[in-house]
Amino acid sequence: MTPHSLFAAILLASVAMPAFAQDATPRDAQGDHHNAADDTIVITALSRDRDDFLGGVSVLRGADLAAAKRPSIGETLANLPGVSATSFGPSASRPVLRGFQGDRIRVLIDGIGSFDASSSSVDHAVAINPLIAERIEVLRGPSALMYGSSAIGGVVNVFDTRIPRKLPNEAIHLDADIDYASAADERRGGAVADVPLGGGFVAHIDGSYSRTGALRTGGFLLSPALRAEAAAAPDAETQELAGLRGKLPNTHSRSSEIAGGLAYIGNGGSLGFSVSRLDNRYGVPVRFSLDPDVEAEAPTLDVRQNRADMRAEITPVAGPFEAVRFRAGYGDYRHFEIEDTGEIATTFLNKGMEARLDFVQRRSGAWSGSFGAQYLTRDFTVIGEEAFLPPTSTEQGGLFLVQNLDLGAVKLEAGARYEHSRVAASASDALGTPDAERSFSAVSASLGGSIALIDGWRIGANISHSERAPTAEELFANGPHLATQSFEVGNPLFAKERSNGGELTLRGRGDGYSIEISGYYNDFGRFIYQSPTSDIEDDLPVYQYASAGARQWGIEGEATVTLATLGAGRLVADVLGDYVRVTIDGVGPAPFIPPLRVLGGLEYQSDRIDARAEVEHVTGQDRIADFETPTAAYTLANARIEWRPMGRDGIVSFRLAANNIFDVTARRHASFLKDYAPLAGRDIRVGASIRF
Repeated sequence: MTPHSLFAAILLASVAMPAFAQDATPRDAQGDHHNAADDTIVITALSRDRDDFLGGVSVLRGADLAAAKRPSIGETLANLPGVSATSFGPSASRPVLRGFQGDRIRVLIDGIGSFDASSSSVDHAVAINPLIAERIEVLRGPSALMYGSSAIGGVVNVFDTRIPRKLPNEAIHLDADIDYASAADERRGGAVADVPLGGGFVAHIDGSYSRTGALRTGGFLLSPALRAEAAAAPDAETQELAGLRGKLPNTHSRSSEIAGGLAYIGNGGSLGFSVSRLDNRYGVPVRFSLDPDVEAEAPTLDVRQNRADMRAEITPVAGPFEAVRFRAGYGDYRHFEIEDTGEIATTFLNKGMEARLDFVQRRSGAWSGSFGAQYLTRDFTVIGEEAFLPPTSTEQGGLFLVQNLDLGAVKLEAGARYEHSRVAASASDALGTPDAERSFSAVSASLGGSIALIDGWRIGANISHSERAPTAEELFANGPHLATQSFEVGNPLFAKERSNGGELTLRGRGDGYSIEISGYYNDFGRFIYQSPTSDIEDDLPVYQYASAGARQWGIEGEATVTLATLGAGRLVADVLGDYVRVTIDGVGPAPFIPPLRVLGGLEYQSDRIDARAEVEHVTGQDRIADFETPTAAYTLANARIEWRPMGRDGIVSFRLAANNIFDVTARRHASFLKDYAPLAGRDIRVGASIRF
């Protein structure tokens, strides 16, 4: 059976599932667990309590999500503990979790992959529009492995309402947002509508549009070291680069998306489908050349994705399973990398499909758990004179199991995953590579538990073993990449990456306070990493994939406390921080690892007004890999206010924010372009939302 026919068979089987539904009456009015769930419930882990988690977890929703939304998913999440961003310009910024990026992180839509090219290169934006997100969850640690071995660094799961989970009580349910931001002249808006059709059916439609100009930064574009080098150059044209400041050239963007969905919701199950179209065009920041004989590139990426999704669920009233859930998706993605002359230099094509089936066991005494299967395929092709990868295909199947034992004061958890991957590359005369195929079987497992200390406080620990198969890019890359200005070289002989590690967690909450702290350690065998070398190929610096033992350790945490009650509101203080180190055996520090970061805030919360001021300090990073450059420390001050004239449950709200108030120059060490493209300068943001 071919992968496509297997996928079709699973799809047809799932369509039949709601035949077991008892009737077409609506489920409980609270049935939309996206809306009903608060920050204490983690949907990604099959609606488990956050305090039961044995790893780091963050939930972004409501007003906090509305204030955090940016054109890219990386910048939207950058202020969560344990999270940084690749910051390859304002449009192509992917999350960095515990120092890991690329294929060690899975970015999902409701548990299914994004079907794009974002993990293959830092200049490729994730094909997920944060504007459509209703809730975002970030999982860090071994619990994320139930979503694939490539989730060893963590999982970002974006939830939307494209496949409705409940029947609206209104004739039409509408959510709409509009925003403006000054730093990039950013204009964006989006609207979502759900309409009950009768008989248990509900229709959905949503659309969004955003447009930005060139991003204005807080100071000089080039880092101090590059400015000194430019100033000392013999030619006047290169010397002028030392004085560049303000707007970052070639960072314009334009993005639009439209989607429609239809769902049937019965008392014993549901079935829904959605289709969407994403168009995104954005510029990649110029990597200025200090060599007058080498022209600086200013590529533009033109992205298009057509996507189809489905979700089915059975919720039997009796039997061994509380729920059986099926989720599937298909994506057809392409993007052009366009030179400043208008010529298409390189074309990226990606067709992918993914399906997962979860059996959620009905609780039996102290015992609960889930198990399931996951399958995905990916056909990835790069065409053009600067293609750095031959045509590749990836097929992966996995089985997973998580079991929990709740003894009250003591809670135990065990999980395991088996995964088989096949990665094949077609011969390429341009790259000088022959046909090649590799197969890998990976086994991952974790064991842990938690103990209640006093009321509201729990300490947990887990140990884990994980294995990850190398990606097509890590195995077969061998060519120039225009947008990243690098010559990338893989190694087709790589073996599986393995790690053994552990994590300690402490969580406490009570009247007016909460605290979460996680500390972790992982020992890697055959850790695969990409690092700059001193070689030059095709006038580009060579970035070589290599493999060696490595060690990762770090700590992250957050805490909140209510300081006072002021009239109808309360004054709340919060703080978060994170630190991670990754050391490669025989080499030294791994590249692109974020430094220590601390963020503290003071917030007034009431029914009608929320007002917040915060300060984020990121230390300098001088623990660097060979051929990396150090990154200076920076401190950002931000403030925001949200006004709800009809109260927290009212239909309208207005928000005003000022970010980087003192217009400082800030560079993220995890960014490939940090020495050429600092973060946004002072940014005034205004917005409004309506819900009815």
